[in-house]
Amino acid sequence: MGVKKLKPITPSQRFRVAPTFEEITKSTPEKALLSSLSKSGGRNSAGRITTRNRGGGHKRKYRIIDFKRVKHGIPAKVKSIEYDPNRTARIALLYYIDGTKSYIIAPEGLKVDQEVISGSGSAPELGNCLPLSEIPLGSIVHNIELKPGKGAGMARSAGSYAQLLGKTGKYASIKLPSGETRMVLANCFATIGTVSNSDHMNLTVGKAGRKRWMGKKPRTRGVAMNPVDHPMGGGEGKSSGGHPRSRTGLYAKGKKTRKKHKYSDRLIISRRKNKKGNK
Repeated sequence: MGVKKLKPITPSQRFRVAPTFEEITKSTPEKALLSSLSKSGGRNSAGRITTRNRGGGHKRKYRIIDFKRVKHGIPAKVKSIEYDPNRTARIALLYYIDGTKSYIIAPEGLKVDQEVISGSGSAPELGNCLPLSEIPLGSIVHNIELKPGKGAGMARSAGSYAQLLGKTGKYASIKLPSGETRMVLANCFATIGTVSNSDHMNLTVGKAGRKRWMGKKPRTRGVAMNPVDHPMGGGEGKSSGGHPRSRTGLYAKGKKTRKKHKYSDRLIISRRKNKKGNK
């Protein structure tokens, strides 16, 4: 995928960086793999706003993605690469030789008419899904299971990946882009390659109206409010503020929110690095 800088013929296009969609080969989704997608607008069953700054947005249909790749040993051909409004990555439509169709998250470099397969004994090639125990060391993987049979839960967004570092007993150790190294059961499945649309991080929305199309409403800064509305509100001029925190008083920067003695602590070999470069 590439990005393009638009000619500033309008104020909203002056700073916009847009995707080129050059990898998209089909503009209409597969109707059999669509599902309705309801929106709450941030409201609960009583109709009261419980999550602010949500609402509106363009109507969408959900694309049913196969995160489990359970059709083991059955080859599939890539029919098209498509856009998915519900995620940052591109998706690929697969036609299996037994007539089944499914969507998967497309890895970077996957082409139309390319053949992919899943299951134990598959070749460790781009788009193939196989257990971590059968993937060569140093390989780049995505769509990683955290529990066998549960389906991919890690490294699913645009440009995400992990590197397989080692195998010890029933565990495999992987390194994430954050710098964290953790262990995953070796019989968990992962897909070879990096998630597509890696240039997503370089996009610039350009205008507030485009955010509204995405279903995001304007957000008011806490320091611009009165003391009754926000812990950071009030004061004369810009003297208000204090430590950044949420409307309910929870610290926003620096406070650790990870649960103590979490079950996965024993699986983490080294923590992600913070901004100062320390572990």
